[in-house]
Amino acid sequence: MPSLRLVFLGSDTIALPLLDWLSGEGKAQAEVVGVFTQPDRPVGRGQQVVANGIKLWALARNLPVFQPEKLTDEVRLQLDALRADVALVMAYGHILREAFIATPRLGTLNLHASLLPHYRGASPIQTAIAAGEKETGVSLMRIVRKLDAGPVAEMARVPIEPRDTALEVEAKLAAACVPLLERTLTRFAQGTLPFVEQDDARATYCRRLVKADGVLDFRVHASDLARRINGLFPWPSCYVAVAGQSVKIGRAEAAVGEATAETPGTILGSDKEALNVATGSGVLRLLKLQRPGGKMLSAPEFLRGFSLQAGTILPSEPMPPLVGPTPFKY
Repeated sequence: MPSLRLVFLGSDTIALPLLDWLSGEGKAQAEVVGVFTQPDRPVGRGQQVVANGIKLWALARNLPVFQPEKLTDEVRLQLDALRADVALVMAYGHILREAFIATPRLGTLNLHASLLPHYRGASPIQTAIAAGEKETGVSLMRIVRKLDAGPVAEMARVPIEPRDTALEVEAKLAAACVPLLERTLTRFAQGTLPFVEQDDARATYCRRLVKADGVLDFRVHASDLARRINGLFPWPSCYVAVAGQSVKIGRAEAAVGEATAETPGTILGSDKEALNVATGSGVLRLLKLQRPGGKMLSAPEFLRGFSLQAGTILPSEPMPPLVGPTPFKY
C-alpha cells in the first residue's frame, strides 16, 4: 500500500531521531509532507530570536513549515490543504481543537513521553525522574480534547538509572520512538492497530515547570533531593544561594549512611568526586556545579575556583510539588 501522507507537529528536538527515520528508512510507511512548530523565540542571555531544531530540520528538506501563534480556522485550512492521512504530534506546545484533530483523513496521533495514564501533562520526563520512577517510556495514543487522556495503542519502555538527568532520559526516549512507530504505522494505516482506553482512576498529572521549582529543601531525604536535582536538569535546574550568588547543580546522588551534622544543609566537605551536604536523612553528593556566568564543572573542578568551606550551611526552601492527582491550573 502507498505510504501515509504525514504532517508532524512538534517543537522539541526530542523528535529529531524519529523525523530522521521518517525521512529515511521510514519513507516506505509514511512521507512527511509538512511541519507545524512554535514561532521563533528569543533564547539565551542575548535573547536572540532563533529557529528551533524542528524548523531547521524541515527547512533543510524543503518541507512546508507553519508557525502559528494560535490554531485558528485559517491554520486548520492550511493543514487541510496538505491532504494529510495522519497528523503526528510530539511536544508541540499547542492545545488542539476538535476540528483540527479531525482534519487528517485518519485522525491525529500523539507520542507522549510517559507510561500513560501516569504523568499526563507538560513535564513527564522531569517529573518521573524526580518522583523516583525506575522506568518511563513513550505512549502512542489518539488525541482527544481531554489532557493526554486518549486511547493508547502501544508503549516503549526505557530505564531510569540513578544518575540519569532529564538529558539522558530524553535521549533514551527519543531513540525509543523509532521502533515504536516502525512497528505500529503500517497497522495503523491498515486499521488493525488496537487502541485501549486509559484508566482515568490511575491518572497522575504534572505541570509546566518554572524557575522557582529549582529551590531545594535540605530537610528532606537525600534521595528525594538527588532525584529532583537530576530530574530538573537542564531546565529549570536546581540551585543554592551561596554568598549572594546562585550556584546551579547539574547532577547529584544520595550516599549510604547518615550525615554527621545536626543542621540539614551543612556542607560536610568534599572528596575526589563530590561536594557532600547533610540532609534531613542521609548525605547528598553534589557531583556537578556551575557558578553564574561559568561552565558546568565536576565538583572538584568547581571547588578549585569557588570556595565552599565545611560547616557552611546552605539555605533550605520548601519545594513546590511537581505531581498531583488532578490537572494543574496554569
